[in-house]
Amino acid sequence: MGMMATVLVMAGVAGGAALALHASARAPASATAPPAALGSEASCIRYSGLPPGWGNDPLAGMVRVEGGRFTLGSDSGYAEERPVQEVAVEGFWIDRTEVTNAQFEAFVQATGHVTEAERRGEAVVFQAPAKGTEVAYGGWWHTVSGANWRHPEGPASDLRHRAHHPVVQVTRADAQAYAAWLGRNLPSEVQWEYAAKANGQSELIERGPRDAAGLPRANFWQGIFPYVDVGEDGHMGRAPVGCFAANGLGLHDLIGNVWEWTADPWSGQHQEHGTGSAAPERAQGPQGLIKGGSFLCSTDFCVRYRASARHPQESDLPAAHIGFRTVATR
Repeated sequence: MGMMATVLVMAGVAGGAALALHASARAPASATAPPAALGSEASCIRYSGLPPGWGNDPLAGMVRVEGGRFTLGSDSGYAEERPVQEVAVEGFWIDRTEVTNAQFEAFVQATGHVTEAERRGEAVVFQAPAKGTEVAYGGWWHTVSGANWRHPEGPASDLRHRAHHPVVQVTRADAQAYAAWLGRNLPSEVQWEYAAKANGQSELIERGPRDAAGLPRANFWQGIFPYVDVGEDGHMGRAPVGCFAANGLGLHDLIGNVWEWTADPWSGQHQEHGTGSAAPERAQGPQGLIKGGSFLCSTDFCVRYRASARHPQESDLPAAHIGFRTVATR
């Protein structure tokens, strides 16, 4: 079954079950369906983009994170990651992966939601300049007419074979609307970072996210940014969700792939690196806070593929490298 056929079937289930999702909000943890097998290239390619229990289980695709204390921020990162502080966190549920195109399609079919990019008729797209050419700082970002979540790179692109990719070209308001549909929220920065660190410490800024054997353990840029991504991690651009091993809490892609919206506004210092405001000619609006880095973060530029990393982003600016996941506190 193709992406659109699969999604339309599930959209009917999700739309009809919207009230049931809220009514069953007090379902016990044991009611959650077993998670889909993810964590390898083969498994993520097979994934439909819809977690087991979708449309019936109010916690479908989510992982329980027990409360505790942890160190927020990092002394070894950028200035805006300080001051480091000990923070207490109450338990919550969080999406195991970034929200996929299939999940967002179900939401749109059920609610008729029209994203800000669709209403505006444009969104921001990364385009690598030709190798050897001079490009102004940030000149790899372009406002493209017709780009939106259904056409992430512009009108000539679509979602064929990408039901299991993270949805992008959504603003914070779009992400919040999806979360509200499921009776959830966007994660706070504290919740997001606590889940990403998985009771451990932040990654070192001096090296990319690699395992003990030196192999990439996230989707990030290998090569000379912004000209050449050699794709050592198996992907040039966004990857399907769940292609890399989960962290200690069973969560995938908190580092790399796409930045993720949080519920928090931006606060703190900021050292520019060019992955925030993607439309230099556009007047900046209210700044939201994004976490986790993306496929565009490299060891020679950005270096924000770390749990403690944080960055401002115009809340109403949809871009090809920003998605989200949701949390529930029931």
